[in-house]
Amino acid sequence: MAKILIVDDAEFLRVRITKMLSGDGFEVFEAENGLKALNTYKEVKPDVVLMDVTMPEMDGLTALKEIRKFDPQARVVMLTALGQESVVLEAVKSGARDFIVKPFERERVMSAIQKLVG
Repeated sequence: MAKILIVDDAEFLRVRITKMLSGDGFEVFEAENGLKALNTYKEVKPDVVLMDVTMPEMDGLTALKEIRKFDPQARVVMLTALGQESVVLEAVKSGARDFIVKPFERERVMSAIQKLVG
């Protein structure tokens, strides 16, 4: 099954998504900021990254760009709050494959992942 990296500074959100995905057989990894995401990405080479935009140490947009430098084929889905349209546009220009607006439904997360891993 596919490997998924969840990157969000909110632990409750990481736990929620991890439970959702591991229950469906995905191998899940977590990082609480962009810097840790970059290191974890290089280590485990996940199939999909679900990444928050706003985080301490390294924000999601910067982490997206760094991950794409390391792996131009990286499949990253940005997690964003309402009202961050300009950030979403920048993320898509920087190589994000999709974005999910928080709060989200389980079906939306699964749909984004299935679209990328087939």
